[in-house]
Amino acid sequence: MELTCTGAGSRLILKLEQFNPTGSTKVRMAREMILAAERSGALKPGGRIVEPTSGNTGTGLALVAIERGYRFLAVVDGHASKDKLRAMRAMGAELIMVGDSGEGPSTVERRRVAGEIARDTGAFWPDQHHNPSNNAGYAGLADELLADLATDVDYLVGAVGTGGTLCGTVRTLRERGSSVTSIGVEPKGSIIFGGPGGKYWQTGAGAGAGFPVGPNVRHDLIDEGVTVSDMDAFTTARVVARRTGLLVGGTAGAAIFFALKRLALVEPGSTMVALVCDAGEKYLDTIYDDAWLMERGLLNEPAHQRLHRLLAAFEESQRLAAIDHARTGT
Repeated sequence: MELTCTGAGSRLILKLEQFNPTGSTKVRMAREMILAAERSGALKPGGRIVEPTSGNTGTGLALVAIERGYRFLAVVDGHASKDKLRAMRAMGAELIMVGDSGEGPSTVERRRVAGEIARDTGAFWPDQHHNPSNNAGYAGLADELLADLATDVDYLVGAVGTGGTLCGTVRTLRERGSSVTSIGVEPKGSIIFGGPGGKYWQTGAGAGAGFPVGPNVRHDLIDEGVTVSDMDAFTTARVVARRTGLLVGGTAGAAIFFALKRLALVEPGSTMVALVCDAGEKYLDTIYDDAWLMERGLLNEPAHQRLHRLLAAFEESQRLAAIDHARTGT
């Protein structure tokens, strides 16, 4: 979906991954990790799967477990979207809750508990942060971009998180001959690009203090790494909803926020793609809820207005370019 473009012909395209089964891009890698485990013999028929997750990987694994005949146990915390937790339960997953929802994501504790369960029960732990099949699961996403756009992807902007979505897509694009420039976006407070860890409310991306960032985060495949605040990420998601009717998640809001800031600065005629990893319907009680944002100091009306003005400026640049083209014929 084209969100906007400039008078110079540069486009911002959204890759809407929420139309996958389970409403998330993560189902791609969940399936690939399980199929690879079957091929290697690490996962036996009728076996058990355990994975720490903030939700989208969990719903993907829950679906694959149904399809392939496994039991699935998800190690989660209260920071996750309630609807993601409900979805996993609805699909028959067993949930183990850890941590304190008031202190941000419990990424380190989730891993510790999942490791203990895997050791004590013999359950298969895919370990999405360290499993190479995570990245391999996104070859299809790259091929879809090239086929659907019928042109190269000049810039790809997306959340980093486990590394799979962005790095896996970039790797395949470059293998197909693309000259894509990749921009990784993380929440402020994530340690993936260095610096001290801090509290953040974006789910599905980020790594907190003490978290062992896995090898799927390929810094050689990320040309630029940036951080975006919760307020800017969530404000952008809400503005996109108001202007298009499309509901996107918080990490998509962060990617779109940075893409909008960069769009006017890229070469004329560029194609920039922002990865929308899941749907905003999972966050109606959080980032789309005024009271939830106000409790956390994240509701900022001037920030909303600044983004509306930026999008209006892009529309005005298109209008002026059309007038200039009609006048000069160039």
